[in-house]
Amino acid sequence: MKRIILLPLLVLFACNPSKEQVDLIVEAQAIYTGDTISGNAMAIKDGKIVAVAKVESIRQDYEASEYQAYKGIVYPGFNDAHAHFLGYARGLGRVNLIGTKSWQECLERVQAFADANELEFIQGRGWDQNDWELKQFPTKVELDSMFPQTPVLLMRIDGHAAIANQAALDYAGVDLDTEVEGGLIYAPQDKITGILIDNAVDLVEFPAEDEARLKELVLQAQANCLAAGISSITDAGLKRKDLEFLQAMSEAGELKLRMNMMVSDDSASLAYYLKQAPIETPRFRVHSVKFYLDGALGSRGALMMEPYSDDPANYGLQLKPTAYFRMMADSLAKLGWQMCVHAIGDSANRLAVDVFAKANQANADHRWRIEHAQIVHPEDQKKMAAANIIPSIQPSHATSDMYWAQDRVGERINYAYVAKSFLDLGMTLPLGTDFPVEEIYPLNTLRSAMLRMDVDGFPPGGFRPMEALSFEEALHGMTAAGAYASFEEEVKGKLIPGHYADFVVFEKDLSQLQAGEFRSTQPLALAINGEILHQL
Repeated sequence: MKRIILLPLLVLFACNPSKEQVDLIVEAQAIYTGDTISGNAMAIKDGKIVAVAKVESIRQDYEASEYQAYKGIVYPGFNDAHAHFLGYARGLGRVNLIGTKSWQECLERVQAFADANELEFIQGRGWDQNDWELKQFPTKVELDSMFPQTPVLLMRIDGHAAIANQAALDYAGVDLDTEVEGGLIYAPQDKITGILIDNAVDLVEFPAEDEARLKELVLQAQANCLAAGISSITDAGLKRKDLEFLQAMSEAGELKLRMNMMVSDDSASLAYYLKQAPIETPRFRVHSVKFYLDGALGSRGALMMEPYSDDPANYGLQLKPTAYFRMMADSLAKLGWQMCVHAIGDSANRLAVDVFAKANQANADHRWRIEHAQIVHPEDQKKMAAANIIPSIQPSHATSDMYWAQDRVGERINYAYVAKSFLDLGMTLPLGTDFPVEEIYPLNTLRSAMLRMDVDGFPPGGFRPMEALSFEEALHGMTAAGAYASFEEEVKGKLIPGHYADFVVFEKDLSQLQAGEFRSTQPLALAINGEILHQL
């Protein structure tokens, strides 16, 4: 389909003193302010929206130094409420194993990457044994043969498991005697397979990229996000060094995205940030701390109240003691920091709800978050609502996991991957992608939230369709709800006067897309602070 864009027209005539002068006027077929369609033009000044109305009214009252006219619909810029931006950036310089259909295909991609790059260490991410015909963890045998001297570490798609070759294990000093709390070095019959689960993944750490290379990767990641329609991102956990690197890029004007950062549960990083006030600037915020209570469902590390249906001896992993989470909750509540806890299994979510509820009784507007909230018993859902806890979910996890999730959890699927149930209980529901665990494209989130289907329209009627959201509910979750979850609802998430002029333009009406159309529908334009940063 041909896309029609009218490029900016510079105003060359003298200013009309009877009209208010603004920086930019945007005209379109319609403008979706966030709650409804309100006119088809908006006036922008100093990076914020001044007015939204009909074209005739805007032209009558305002005059701009620049005009943009689009044949399409303007929406608030997408706010990815849970992602791993820097991890995605680093992944652009590593082996991409997403979409592989076998371990053999992974090995072929690793070999091709090694042939094209002279590296002392090889890293990759994206494999998922659940997508293979043989749905079992691989072993390091082939990697040892292919790379006897070069350390190799390949992360599973969720980041909660990895496979390392012997050279990597030797480099990190990992052997059968290595102890790790909240993790597992998988070694049946005392034979290390190379599989590391949850905290054991952190045992193997290679030298970081130099700053110049990392900056290149960050700028490429930003360009990809802008092209996808993303204007704001919550990065779910980074250490001090990485936070300071991105903060410097933001302050220098190189990082244009609005970034809401969570501090990783790292003792040195916490000691530094918690002794000072949160950072709250228009484009870079550090106001939250991210904890991991359990692992992931795909690697059977999610903490369950009853054993896995397909692994009867396994309940998953609690990554740190309960007393630690209670201590940190008390500290953060006193300091006024937001606590965010990764919890996927029903047992992990029950514990997170209990910790939050007891620590926050004196603060009704704490906005503490459970990241993923993937399998939550109905009684715990009610407790979440009563305690004003925010479930931060990623709808595309449901449509990625639906092929095998019931095998893992059995009847517990009836309270897994919920969305509408949270809204019905009155909770704010921010939506994210969790990229690079999933693709960066927000329209995948929209498809999964609305239709509960994959790109091929499977399953007919949707996966657990009672949890589907309306278009308005899903768009709110991808914009205003994410802003609320980062304490920014007064300045972003909607296209209304006083809010940042962060918007995305699509030629099509997103509410009318069919399952197969979401992935191929690309933004015509994306602006942050009224600055057009991406345009076809």
